[in-house]
Amino acid sequence: MAPVVTWLGHASFRIEFEGKAIYIDPWKVKGGPKADLILITHTHFDHMSPDDIRSLSDEDTKVIGPKDLKEKVPEAIILSPGAVKTFGGIKIETHRAYNPKKEFHPKTNDWLGYVVDMAGYRVYHSGDTDVIPEMKDVGNIDVALLPIGGTYTMTPEEAAKAVSMIGPKTAIPMHWGDIIGSSSDAEKFKALASCKVVIQSPSH
Repeated sequence: MAPVVTWLGHASFRIEFEGKAIYIDPWKVKGGPKADLILITHTHFDHMSPDDIRSLSDEDTKVIGPKDLKEKVPEAIILSPGAVKTFGGIKIETHRAYNPKKEFHPKTNDWLGYVVDMAGYRVYHSGDTDVIPEMKDVGNIDVALLPIGGTYTMTPEEAAKAVSMIGPKTAIPMHWGDIIGSSSDAEKFKALASCKVVIQSPSH
């Protein structure tokens, strides 16, 4: 069975695979199974929500994120870009996420994108990023979760360029519908992208 990838709104996703639940950037999540893993891309409030982390955690949950997460979640497992770690049979790869020419997400912060590898099925969550050269190093992706809202991250046109660099089989647009970005941005991305695009409705 392939993993089930569910958009929870904004940049939040839940991935379910063989009884495990992996959450990425949970924010405003209304219920759902307890997390085996919670992956935090960076510490902006709309990506790192202590309330959501608490509500989705039990004693076995592992919270993983960049270096500055430690100040807010002392028990977190800290990873730098370029790490590869396995947790309960789920392989996690970290990749860079940053704005080359904007101040919102500096490269020096070592904020993260993730590849979640589940028995060879690979889901890439880019984090908040623009198109960056490091995307060429993200390989063999089944599903890419890419921001398309512009301003803080890629526009639909830039996200389509990212698709051409990454080469995923399927892409799901994120970072729209809350704070920034509209359904028309998602539709524009779908029209421009060189892969299958699935526009999900937010499932809080």
